[in-house]
Amino acid sequence: MELIRGLHNLGPQHRPCVATIGAFDGVHFGHQAVIRKLQAKAEELGLPATVIVFEPLPREYFAPLGAPARIMSFREKFCALERLGVDRVLRIRFTPSLRRMSAQAFVDEVFVQGLGVQHVVLGDDFRFGNDRQGDYAFIKSQGRRYGYEASATETCELGDERVSSTRIRKALADGDFALAERLLSRPYRMSGKVIYGRQLGRELGFPTANLQLHRLRSPLSGVFAVTVTGAGLESAPAVANVGTRPTVADSIQANLEVHILQGSPQLYGRHLEVTFLHKLREERKFDSIGLLREQIGQDADAARAWLEQHMSSPAPDGVG
Repeated sequence: MELIRGLHNLGPQHRPCVATIGAFDGVHFGHQAVIRKLQAKAEELGLPATVIVFEPLPREYFAPLGAPARIMSFREKFCALERLGVDRVLRIRFTPSLRRMSAQAFVDEVFVQGLGVQHVVLGDDFRFGNDRQGDYAFIKSQGRRYGYEASATETCELGDERVSSTRIRKALADGDFALAERLLSRPYRMSGKVIYGRQLGRELGFPTANLQLHRLRSPLSGVFAVTVTGAGLESAPAVANVGTRPTVADSIQANLEVHILQGSPQLYGRHLEVTFLHKLREERKFDSIGLLREQIGQDADAARAWLEQHMSSPAPDGVG
């Protein structure tokens, strides 16, 4: 799959196409319906399927600390779209000039001149342009002017409720991973590159891998039973903490720390994928490092016990 980094990198080879546009945070069940419709139309017309996304997300641009927590980093989103068979992703940087662009100008510059769209597929709730005029009715009316067609996708529901990124965030915040999995049509995972931390976990006897999340806020927080894949590991049992580390750091940016429950693999610089399975407790601040060490040991034992009970392959004994 090709990543087109910005409008300035569009060329004749990217025209014509079939396109859709949206945040696609989570690439959930509803998003997948949009992608399936996009691909069906692309196959019918014999054209590439192109997905247009913004970075940062508009709500992150306007209020970084107040915007909804990201379900996915951009890399995770890109990989999910690639697995679905999308041909191209056009990543447009959200800037002050883009913020001021009207829906009409966006259609002219992006859909028509930039991509030469022959068909546009839209989700049921997406709007764009500084005048918020860029909805399905507007896109369809412009199609009559420019000679492209447009189609909308119906609302996807699960349990008589709409499938949405907002609903998934709530499920994750509540620790309801079974519901999140149904809404996403896959288990919830976070991935990132392991970076050097303060080495406190190693000093406490529980070495941890610190992952770059590439998001300011996380949709979940607390301590979890998880599995880890990557760097030679395959669904390795582990315990993870997601939060701001109030006992030792008390930062505002979310961190993900993972302790593998078997061995001491060398993970620095490697890319890991963490699958969240069960919430053990909320994150909290401890009065001393000694109390923190004691709690980490209890968390490791609790994670091991849960994983042994619920995984087909029991977690090995012993903490690495």
